[in-house]
Amino acid sequence: MAKWLLSICTFVAKLPQSNATVQRFVRTKFSRFFFLYVYCTYQNISMSLKSKVEEGIKNAMRAKDQDTLRALRAIKSLILLEETKSGSAEGSLSADDELKLLTKAAKQRRESAEIYKAQGREDLLVKEEAELATIEQFLPKQLTEEEVKARLQDIIARVGASSPADMGKVMGVATKELAGQADGKVVSGLVKSLLAS
Repeated sequence: MAKWLLSICTFVAKLPQSNATVQRFVRTKFSRFFFLYVYCTYQNISMSLKSKVEEGIKNAMRAKDQDTLRALRAIKSLILLEETKSGSAEGSLSADDELKLLTKAAKQRRESAEIYKAQGREDLLVKEEAELATIEQFLPKQLTEEEVKARLQDIIARVGASSPADMGKVMGVATKELAGQADGKVVSGLVKSLLAS
């Protein structure tokens, strides 16, 4: 889209000066289009989690997708609860609050999935995994274990950690930098392993 927009800008700039009527007409139409494009892009970027979830609920209801609907309603309940607890106005949760909320919801689904898997409850396991997949759509891309390890090695070097006694120092930075991108249990296990080696 950006390349296409740049091409249009170049075309408008090169319109012959002699043909003032055509030039004015094209530039006016283009200006309106450009404003609309920027406005829509801004709306998409600034759209709150709550708005995205409500839109998702409508789509899931139309599609009769019960797993997605259940997951989205659970997220909405968490948002409303958080808004009530913090006394914030509607839609005023910060991006950090939204990320923490989603991370917590995903963690709950993972833990439940592990329990159901151990108990051999395939029916409940499938539901939890489907809900987890829906929640993860709103989270940043999840890092692989190797990617997490590489990031942790960088953090360890930066904070000057050299022994298990420095675990708290490393986890403090890792928790902030890897928020929403990796499971806390995995991060903790890797930090422990790296500092012990």
